Amino acid sequence: MADDLGEESGRPPESTLDPARVAALYVDHGQELRRFVLGVVRDADLAADVVQAAFVKCLERGHEARAESLKGWLFRVAYHEALAARRRQATRDSALPRLASRTHASHRPEEGLVRGEVAESVRKVLETLPYEQRFIVMARIQEDKTFAAIAREHGLPLGTVLTRMRRALARLRTALGPEIGD
Repeated sequence: MADDLGEESGRPPESTLDPARVAALYVDHGQELRRFVLGVVRDADLAADVVQAAFVKCLERGHEARAESLKGWLFRVAYHEALAARRRQATRDSALPRLASRTHASHRPEEGLVRGEVAESVRKVLETLPYEQRFIVMARIQEDKTFAAIAREHGLPLGTVLTRMRRALARLRTALGPEIGD
């Protein structure tokens, strides 16, 4: 007798979950999952993003769950995504006052302008980095993730993550050296 995943042995298939199955899960459980996540993150837009991320993971890794526990697996994934989103939001929220206090602590108005120009230059140079380097820099700086966590999340060896970060920093130094007082 075949289970919901189309596998007769009761074990999940070795590839991604069937998109039609994920769509059916969304129809059956999407609203319930959104309400659940909204209770965790307390922000409707963020909840929608988390639900979307959970279904993407379901599409990519849902085959690892048993068919009879797929709903529970999906809710667990959404819960962990929601907690990660809250941590990222808390990091951003705490970084803004620190950044503002540094900017306002300046005694000379031109220092704030210079910092703003430098920040804009850094943002522009970050956009020119290859994606493999940029996502590591952004995860490390904006999300305050450790290199080990970045490696684990993306399935990369730690050495690869460290090398990509080092190369990204070298490119940033080359591009920004004169502007940031290298």
